[in-house]
Amino acid sequence: MRYYRDLRPSFADRSGWTLPAVLRHRAGTHGDQVFLDVPDQDVRLTYSEMLAVAERVGGAMLAGGCTSGDRVLILAANSAEYVIGWFGAAVAGLVEVPVNTAYRGSFLEHQVRTVDPRAAVVDPEFVEALLEVEASSMVRTFYVTGTGPDSAAAVARLREAGRTAEPFAALTDAEPPGSLPEVGAADLAAILFTSGTTGLSKGVMMPHAHMYFFADECVSLTRLTDDDVYMSVGPLFHGNAQFLAAYPALIAGARFVLQRKFSAGGWAGQLRRSGATVTNFVGVMMDWVHKQPRRPDDADNRLRCLYAVPLATSIAPDFAERFGIEAFVENFGLTEISMPILTPYGEQRPPGAAGLLVDEYFDVRLVDPETDEEVPVGQVGELVVRAKLPWTMCSGYYGMPDRTVEAQRNLWFHTGDGLRRDAEGWYYFVDRLKDALRRRGENISSYEVEQPILAHPAVADCTVVGVPADAEAGEDELLLVVVPETGGRPSPEELWAWCETRLPAFAVPRYIRFADELPMTPSGKVRKAPLREAGVDEHTADRESAARETAARAT
Repeated sequence: MRYYRDLRPSFADRSGWTLPAVLRHRAGTHGDQVFLDVPDQDVRLTYSEMLAVAERVGGAMLAGGCTSGDRVLILAANSAEYVIGWFGAAVAGLVEVPVNTAYRGSFLEHQVRTVDPRAAVVDPEFVEALLEVEASSMVRTFYVTGTGPDSAAAVARLREAGRTAEPFAALTDAEPPGSLPEVGAADLAAILFTSGTTGLSKGVMMPHAHMYFFADECVSLTRLTDDDVYMSVGPLFHGNAQFLAAYPALIAGARFVLQRKFSAGGWAGQLRRSGATVTNFVGVMMDWVHKQPRRPDDADNRLRCLYAVPLATSIAPDFAERFGIEAFVENFGLTEISMPILTPYGEQRPPGAAGLLVDEYFDVRLVDPETDEEVPVGQVGELVVRAKLPWTMCSGYYGMPDRTVEAQRNLWFHTGDGLRRDAEGWYYFVDRLKDALRRRGENISSYEVEQPILAHPAVADCTVVGVPADAEAGEDELLLVVVPETGGRPSPEELWAWCETRLPAFAVPRYIRFADELPMTPSGKVRKAPLREAGVDEHTADRESAARETAARAT
């Protein structure tokens, strides 16, 4: 039986498993070396500079009325201000709440209302979206990023709406604080929202030790050192960029390169210009890059390790040869549980294997989801997890004690994911056992997609299921099954237009099919399995095909 035994925490003293402690340590050991590198803004901050500005920002937030434990909402695109706001909140003992910039309406309302934030760091372009949700009145002070006319106009707009608003520079230009609170490993560091199953999205409470341990696992997984440059192209409101890129770089003393956004066509150039030695992909990103035209300088880079979840195994050998990659690494984990399953660096693994159990730090079982009884080796079961160290898994779901108890029944965290294990110890992800969806790297709650669509006057009932995407690692495409009101069936185009104004772009269903009724259980719940099995048929409208036909007629 094999296990992952390469994990050795970078900091032995677990009381120092907090972002403020790691930042102060690295400012002492790597003070003059660059930590944060944001090419699109031409910003570089050394470890010492990062500590100094984080402490000014944290002190100013406290002086502005925040107290330890208060939530700080961040609704912003990738930027130096985002990282500074996150680190500033951490050193002040405040709780960072990153929010997806695509959210609006009920999606945004739910998350803001749930966490009751005292402060918000927001880009100018997202101010209107916040003002449109009633819960934004909970925010005492808004800090608007940027320094140009758009930022000034956004501050004025907030003040006109009766809100307290300041430019972000009011934080960064503040005087150094006389003192800052002590931050402990068990203190809450962040609340990251993950998709619901049959209900609203849930705010995962991540203690400082949890975020640290998650990041330090990534240090081990990628063999990150202070000689490395870790480039992230993903959004900072996802853990993929935060505790699987920025924070590991901090722990290792590496340089963290933050790109504004992912571009399949521009990725190789970003890689080359940044000098990145490590980077990561989620979902279909690897496939999109692979489909770009080959260039003679594709391998002209320093990249040694690509962390891809999930790894597109069919194209991996060609991708490695094309871009000169030494190793691919992968894992299985969730925001709630860190990463109990990791792949040994550089080792050939069985096709489809997600990795080996990190048994020194986790207990796991594969169980029957109905009985919680363990299933035999080789059979698919629900992965349930327990941590062996305190505070290295989530503390529950913020403001949702019922969902916390449900997830942690029988003293195990239930992931809702089906895996199997072979006799050698390799784990294989098989399928989700719950109705959460994942499309192009985004977790999506079927409930939160369905509710705005049910408000359409011509929709009597509906449900959303995931169907296979047409690209490897593309995860799900969304199929909307609609029961129309009697005598008033809407067109697919009408429903897509309705969704576009009420849902994030990634949550607009690609496929729409109409039905006389939805299959139901005796208890009145929709049976989604038969709808998934039926999938896309000749009666299903395809948004992408419709768009192509419209473009062809226009030419």
